[in-house]
Amino acid sequence: MEHLPIFLDIRGKTVVIAGGGTLAARRTDMALKAGARVKLFAAELSGEFGGLRDHARLTYTARAPQPGDLDGAALAYGAAENAEADLGLHALAKQAGVLTNVADTLALCDFITPAILDRSPLVAAISSSGASPILARVIKAELESIIPATFGDLSAFLRRYRDAVAARITDGVRRRRFWEEVVEGPVAERVIAGDTAGAEAALMSKLAAMADGLSGTAKGEVFLVGTGPGDPDLLTFRALRLMQRADVVLYDRLIGPRILNLVRRDAERIYVGKQRDDHTVSQEDITAMLVSLASEGKRVLRLKAGDPFIFGRGGEEIEELARHGIGFQVVPGITAAAGCAAYAGIPLTHRDHAQACVFVTGHGKDGRVELNWDALIQPRQTVAIYMGLATIGCVMADFVAHGADPSLPVAVIDNGTRRRQRVVTGTLADIAAKTAEAELKGPAMIIIGTVVTLADTLAWYKPGDPAMAGEIALAAE
Repeated sequence: MEHLPIFLDIRGKTVVIAGGGTLAARRTDMALKAGARVKLFAAELSGEFGGLRDHARLTYTARAPQPGDLDGAALAYGAAENAEADLGLHALAKQAGVLTNVADTLALCDFITPAILDRSPLVAAISSSGASPILARVIKAELESIIPATFGDLSAFLRRYRDAVAARITDGVRRRRFWEEVVEGPVAERVIAGDTAGAEAALMSKLAAMADGLSGTAKGEVFLVGTGPGDPDLLTFRALRLMQRADVVLYDRLIGPRILNLVRRDAERIYVGKQRDDHTVSQEDITAMLVSLASEGKRVLRLKAGDPFIFGRGGEEIEELARHGIGFQVVPGITAAAGCAAYAGIPLTHRDHAQACVFVTGHGKDGRVELNWDALIQPRQTVAIYMGLATIGCVMADFVAHGADPSLPVAVIDNGTRRRQRVVTGTLADIAAKTAEAELKGPAMIIIGTVVTLADTLAWYKPGDPAMAGEIALAAE
């Protein structure tokens, strides 16, 4: 993050703007809407100022700003769209110790002006940190099309009842849940529909209905959420919604920062590890933690890579929750076999290659690999092996020993769907050596079957391509 995103209260404060064209008019309009007193300097003003010139909080001086004009100002904008004039404004602002923005000149900006979605009092600001203002405007346009104008009315409506709700519901967790239910339920729907009276009646009824239970703690719940193999774009809408409702999150080693950053900012984060043969917190302790936190009335988000019910031990966790009478929700995630294979250009089934696909794990409950070889070694079938990197030599040898063709194609997809994805292909006979030579570290997915031969033709994901990975690296996973 290159700039600190803040919303500044400038009501009654002075904002200096130098310039008389379209850009200066936009800056003036925005500052006046935010309640500032604007001191405007320009030799002349364009027609863009027609509706602004007589504003009670606007003072216009028909010249360039001079020393002393910026004294006591909160902000200054260089909007003359003339390099020499804007540089002069910047110099005066520096002398006066005033934060300055010079349009289209990032080096002369103490702050930047974002693209703004205005649903006052609800306001969203979109910034590219000066890298691409056009992209910010495109995103703003997308938001304009999906966020109703009536959300401003909803925001104003909710503000009127903040104090009343705070007085009746003193517990912070319970109060937040009350507002979540209001925003996501019929009260908000009535406001958006224009039925303010009906919305007020529904809100007050809901508030009164909570009176009997205010002394107790809020009811806890666990959200068991699959995050997919790594690319945050593969999260479901439901996962994103629950990630914003959690009070505390338990996450594993494979949950990268790009996914963790989507969790509600003020949620408590607990790292529980879960690396092969090196569990920071044991599975039993994790399950006990889920029970304990939910019993305290917290909404607990359990983030799991891939899908919770495919080698994710999600079933074990919710069995214990059910035994303690704790509510839970399960959100499926794209499992590693499907996600990694897709990003490697390997279809798990194909009419000319495989009519079945089998998922197996590369290590058992006691650390040994015990597989049903008769079921695995079948024609026109794909085998996807999870967590098999550490035992790949033994497993490949066992395939051959049980009758599989040593030339059967194999792919190892390392860090699949992530920015450092690598794919190594070979056969049952040589893939272990190739994997060792490539020094793959995992997490890795092993795909066995003739579908692997399609990878060279169908591979589409280029991890090093800025169009795929994004021009700005958010954080290394």
